[in-house]
Amino acid sequence: MDRREFSKTLAAGVATTLAPFGIVRAQAAKLKVGVLLPRSGVQALIGQSCQRGADLAPEVIRQVLGVDVELMNADTESNTDVARTRAERLVQDGANVLVGAFDSGHTAAIAQVAEQRGVPLVINIAAAPQITEQGYKFVFRNFPTAIDLVRNGLALMGDIFRTTNTAPRTAVFMHVNDTFGMAMSKGIGAMLPRLNFLPFKVVDTIPYDPAAKDLAIEVSKAKAANPDFLMLVCRLNDAIVLRREMVRQRWHPMGIISPGSPGLYEEQYAKALGKYADYAICNTVWFNPKSEMTRRVSAAFKKRNPKEEIAFHGTNVGYTFDAIMIAADAFKRARSTDPKVLAEAIRQTDIPVANRMSLGGPIKFNPKGQVEGNLSAAIQNLNGLPRVTLPAEYAEAKVVFPSPDFKRA
Repeated sequence: MDRREFSKTLAAGVATTLAPFGIVRAQAAKLKVGVLLPRSGVQALIGQSCQRGADLAPEVIRQVLGVDVELMNADTESNTDVARTRAERLVQDGANVLVGAFDSGHTAAIAQVAEQRGVPLVINIAAAPQITEQGYKFVFRNFPTAIDLVRNGLALMGDIFRTTNTAPRTAVFMHVNDTFGMAMSKGIGAMLPRLNFLPFKVVDTIPYDPAAKDLAIEVSKAKAANPDFLMLVCRLNDAIVLRREMVRQRWHPMGIISPGSPGLYEEQYAKALGKYADYAICNTVWFNPKSEMTRRVSAAFKKRNPKEEIAFHGTNVGYTFDAIMIAADAFKRARSTDPKVLAEAIRQTDIPVANRMSLGGPIKFNPKGQVEGNLSAAIQNLNGLPRVTLPAEYAEAKVVFPSPDFKRA
């Protein structure tokens, strides 16, 4: 399929009848998208990574859909109160739709603003289940809930063990104690006992502050439990602190596996840790490395960031781009920036698999505003780069487990 054929296919895929929106309205000149991300503060590096996906979206969307998108960027400063205030300001300044905000706590606050002001919010990344359990009419999420992340992540653990012919018997579960981490912990606690295809049991659970500068006590406790591997739900900065402490304490389990969280695949993780970043595995949502949309977005990414690898920004770029694409697709069909009309168009979204960047089925929202069928992949750091190792049909490399430095106590 050449570029012209791809553009025609995409346009056909996203075009639907205008009947649900009543009489045809005059097409507004452009869609103003308020993008809320933590570009400073403790989550700054991840917020900046998401911003790269937002920055390239207008160019690609103009080529594919013929829609003009204007970004209105706001920094949440890694603070929930700031996120709420900035969302209010974006609405006042004329944003037709909001996109954000990576952090579940920030996103929950922004969702309240969106619902109160009657402006659609398309969530790029945020997994706390309660966000789409409030009966909101203007809030939409194309990202799995923590329960879905856990389910997919644990299933992939089983795939890793079968593929590598290993059977670890014990694990220590360490997790951040923020909104996201607690939601993930709750999901794992509820689900893991029912999954008898997994060979291990959790011998200790250790929560910790994602802003912690020292995790010596927590790592020492985990090491003392002598687990076969570490199951980890983390952010970026704490993941670096934790891995350095593992090296310092000479703790070398079979590996680090996350059932679904950021941190381990980020560029700063690799830069800060060098060889010690390798072999960590994160079972998480990702972009489809073999899709036409990924090739198109990757080309735009390389043009804007010639010295960077899109592999370090897989989830962040993929899901932020797709969120803005969802808004632009709805705008194209609705032919209006009226918030109620735009929200109804988003609700009727049906973007086929071939036209999305992230792994998963067609993008369709259920009555709660939640997309179902997003897929996870086993992302492993190999030779300094995160690579898809499972499922096999998307794999760029073979999974390695246990890690080469594994030493049984």
